[in-house]
Amino acid sequence: MHCLRPALLARLARSRPWAPLLRRGAAAGGEEEEERFVFPEYEPEPRKAAAPRREREPGRERRERGSLSAARRPDPSVPPSGVSCSGCGAELQCCDSAAPGFMPAEKYRSLSDGPDGLAGLRNAVCQRCWMLSHHSQALGLRLPPEQHRLVVSAALRRPLRHGRGPLLLYILDLLELPDPVLPQLQGLMSPDVPAAGLLVVGNKVDLLPADAPGHLGRLRERLTAACAQAGLRAFPLVDVRLVSAKTGFGLEGLVSRLQRSWKCAGDVYLLGATNSGKSTLFNTLLRSDYCKSRAPDIVNRATVSPWPGTTLNLLKFPIINPTCDRIFRRQERLKEEATKTEDQLSSEERKYLNHLKKHGYLVGRVGRTFQRQKSTTVVDFDPDMLSYSIDEEPTQSPKKGEEKEEFTYNEVKDARWCFDTPGIIKENCVLNLLTEKEVKLVLPTQAIVPRTFILKPGMVLFLAALGRVDYLEGKKPAWFTVVASNLLPVHITALSNADALYKKHAGQDLLKVPMGGEERMKEFPHLVPQDITLKGIGTTEAVADIKLSSAGWVAVTAHAEEEVLLRAYTPQGTALVVREPPLLPYISAVRGSRIGASAAYRTKKPPSLVENLKITGRR
Repeated sequence: MHCLRPALLARLARSRPWAPLLRRGAAAGGEEEEERFVFPEYEPEPRKAAAPRREREPGRERRERGSLSAARRPDPSVPPSGVSCSGCGAELQCCDSAAPGFMPAEKYRSLSDGPDGLAGLRNAVCQRCWMLSHHSQALGLRLPPEQHRLVVSAALRRPLRHGRGPLLLYILDLLELPDPVLPQLQGLMSPDVPAAGLLVVGNKVDLLPADAPGHLGRLRERLTAACAQAGLRAFPLVDVRLVSAKTGFGLEGLVSRLQRSWKCAGDVYLLGATNSGKSTLFNTLLRSDYCKSRAPDIVNRATVSPWPGTTLNLLKFPIINPTCDRIFRRQERLKEEATKTEDQLSSEERKYLNHLKKHGYLVGRVGRTFQRQKSTTVVDFDPDMLSYSIDEEPTQSPKKGEEKEEFTYNEVKDARWCFDTPGIIKENCVLNLLTEKEVKLVLPTQAIVPRTFILKPGMVLFLAALGRVDYLEGKKPAWFTVVASNLLPVHITALSNADALYKKHAGQDLLKVPMGGEERMKEFPHLVPQDITLKGIGTTEAVADIKLSSAGWVAVTAHAEEEVLLRAYTPQGTALVVREPPLLPYISAVRGSRIGASAAYRTKKPPSLVENLKITGRR
């Protein structure tokens, strides 16, 4: 298979940024061609030639490795601190590098041996959170799924505070409907501690394109139906909301709804499956009107990572009391901001909004009404600092130890808290089989651009090496729309060549995920088929989604009353779900013109929308 040169890829990406490149080559059988569709803007940049390495003195590299390993070495003689990591909630310790909360012994001592003692560890993060935040690397630490459930269940079974039960704020990834963890929620509670209510939040709405007018209303209906199917009769359903914790869409409305629940609820618990966006929402609420005004300066942000199970224990911030005066001031701010146009925003705000628009279709602005006025910095005057000769360099006098901010007793004695909890591990999920690099490719982080193909019977669609859909029988062509991470390649081939193509290219660059060649595929589960029969309802509306575990889904659109027989594959041990009705029934219409002599249509990316911003006539 010949490849387009990087320079040509770049020119095509600039001229038609949302048109997929069609790459053709002989299939494994040698008779027909298989088609690969990739996005030029997601092609990796060509690597620059590495600079010649300088010769190192003999033994220097070995000594550096030795000193580095010594710095990271645990000290089993030091007991756990009793202080939680501010990023994941695990107890900080330096005695076991394989356990949660580990911090290198040298760093641990430098913080705990000071005048504050173990209090010096407050606001510190463990080595795992440090690597995730600063290097986007996940250390090989995974707790048993039961451990996550135990932590959440113990928190929800605490005695009532303020005479009221907790408000359960369940975060649900819209891409994962039907949510596998939602039906398990009742088993985590105790009958002696009834919940004040359940507020379900559909997160990551910014990643889904608008397939037709009113798509948000249809998504909300699907979410409400999922709550009813989960059978949560023990919890009064307070509300159902659509938000994006990442771009801020719907967050101001969520804060207002939470504040209206103040009188009838106690503490608030953020619950949900792994990778649903709980910690991202926790961080966004921490910078909103929902927390006490001093909380952002005292409480650290939770560690956020695509790696499942980042949060290991409870994190919390105090909730502000929404008095009548505060609610009035907040409403005045929201009304004033709703009258602004994008041109009236500061250059910094416009830059940030444009950044968010590149990541999502729906964007919101989360502001703060109750910001604490910070005192001006007092400059210490030291006359000795001015008495140096022209030949001398000025030296800084040693800084006085800065006291870390803490909440006062009166601030938190009767406070209600918002807790971030560990995510419940999803069973039968393909993400549990993937490496850190593979997870980053599979989980979408930017607005999903749908890819539509028209297939005849006897054709096969591959979504990387994680899913496959065969069109076995039908009288007419049907449309297959892929809704998945833009980084995952889609391949179209003939049914007679499909098995040979998978055997040859699974684990290689062509199918991309999994990666690691033959050795990786030896340990990776093989694909298991499931036959599906669908009856079309028209050429403009999909009849169902074939959800290939957490890798994405394929929406199938067929002619009215046309019966199609499909065979879908996912890795053994993962869930394949036929979702009826589909999440985005009109998604096949979000496409460009047909690519000549190809099964693919050109892609089309709908424009982004900014919430609570006055729209001008200019586009």
